[in-house]
Amino acid sequence: MRPLFHPSIEDVSVEAILHALSDPARAAIFAELAGAGCVQGCSAFARIGDRMIPKSSLSQHFKVLREAGLIHSERQGVEMRNTSRCAEVDARYPGLLAAILNAYAAKAAMACAAAPQEA
Repeated sequence: MRPLFHPSIEDVSVEAILHALSDPARAAIFAELAGAGCVQGCSAFARIGDRMIPKSSLSQHFKVLREAGLIHSERQGVEMRNTSRCAEVDARYPGLLAAILNAYAAKAAMACAAAPQEA
């Protein structure tokens, strides 16, 4: 099996981070992973909001997040275990991830408030 690519923190760029988090599904995955503060398997993210994410798409999303330097992944049997690299990225770019995650949370809250309520 091919080894996973994880960039060193010195090679992590703002452009790569912004690109990785520009996709709503990847932003949701990263926000949940960063908020969990623990190792999570890819299968935990098979459902994002009200939609199912195919395994192939999920694998691609994790690859983009990993290659941007936002997460660290390890193979454990057939499962991929993921952790966020928030502390490392925050040390390199103080406040960047907090600003992005706060903006994402605010947007999600506005979308939730605007959704029609069921009676």
